[in-house]
Amino acid sequence: MIDMNKTKQGIVILGSTGSVGQSTLDVIKENPDRFRVDGLSCFERVDILAEQIQLFRPKMVAVNQGKAEHLKQLLEHSTVELEIYEGNEGYKKLAACPSADKLVAAMVGAAGIEPVMAGIKSKKTIALANKECLVLAGSLLLQTAKEYAVDILPLDSEHNAIFQSLYGEKQKNLEYITLTASGGPFRKKDISEFSNITLEEALKHPNWNMGDKITIDSATMMNKCLEIIEAKWLFDIASEQIKILIHPQSIVHSMVTFKDASTICQMGVPDMRIPIANCLGYPERIPSGVNYLDLSDIGTLTFEAPDFKKFPPLQMAYDVLKLGGGAPAALNGANEVLVDLFLKEEITFTQIFQILKKLVEKLQAIHQNEQIEHYPFIKNIDDIPVALQADQWGRSLAAEFVR
Repeated sequence: MIDMNKTKQGIVILGSTGSVGQSTLDVIKENPDRFRVDGLSCFERVDILAEQIQLFRPKMVAVNQGKAEHLKQLLEHSTVELEIYEGNEGYKKLAACPSADKLVAAMVGAAGIEPVMAGIKSKKTIALANKECLVLAGSLLLQTAKEYAVDILPLDSEHNAIFQSLYGEKQKNLEYITLTASGGPFRKKDISEFSNITLEEALKHPNWNMGDKITIDSATMMNKCLEIIEAKWLFDIASEQIKILIHPQSIVHSMVTFKDASTICQMGVPDMRIPIANCLGYPERIPSGVNYLDLSDIGTLTFEAPDFKKFPPLQMAYDVLKLGGGAPAALNGANEVLVDLFLKEEITFTQIFQILKKLVEKLQAIHQNEQIEHYPFIKNIDDIPVALQADQWGRSLAAEFVR
């Protein structure tokens, strides 16, 4: 008798209780004959993880340090045979799960970089939603993936759209890419009113249902800043080849323009299950469970130039890419600290912009005053500890500026 479970692809999800992780499990439910769940993880939402364990019966799970006992209590009467790991070492062990074929990297923030590297070194195909990995150490991660013959598939809707639009195309024919952005909840708000923006307003994204951190990044357009940096590494292009276009309906997810002036785009309703299905099924197409796009129902698609004055993080992406080395990692670290403080209502919305600007000016001063030799973690990223050092330096500087 053939064991059908062995013919399925084994999937591990880092961050299974977040919006991307839950959408990934929805796609897996849509394709039960293709996939099995080998591993799941969460940071805080152990109750949701326990429900997922009962439904998908993974072999391994990982939780934040100190959360394993709570999970065991929730699973006291479960019949699932399970290995439970804790902390960063646990996430890395999960990412290297021997039976898994693909790793969905949906952890939020810099914490995902070491588990993703562990997945690469265990030769898993990586479906990457954690953009911070490439922001911190893009060159290093892609070089390691090449060394281990591992595919990194972009799961972000914008980067996945570029990935799909480049199918079968030659790199030499590419002129530039255009990342689209909804503009977030404050696209029409006058800059003079930004100082009055509340947390509640910033958490109301017009099109997407995402976690708090990503939603705030979308409101500041820092999310697009990180995507510009990520795109530079994913598609091996110069920062000058990356353009931004505001598209409020979020139907055209991004586009590619070639030397003959042809532009190819990927379209779909704003639902993360589409890029997830593309990554899980690649190189085949599989059902996503999403309704098909009906342009006659939508009627009108509109596009606008981005406002770099209202949303300064857009320019910061190009600034830190020009500086290179650990500058993007420092910017990311600072932003994570500031978003956390804003979510706690300890700083204002505009303070995020002000402090990130001060950090970029500090980085520029280090280069201009030839002090870079005193900051080896800013000069060059040649391993993960150095990338994390640059990230931590950005965090510390942001906290200092807040004080």
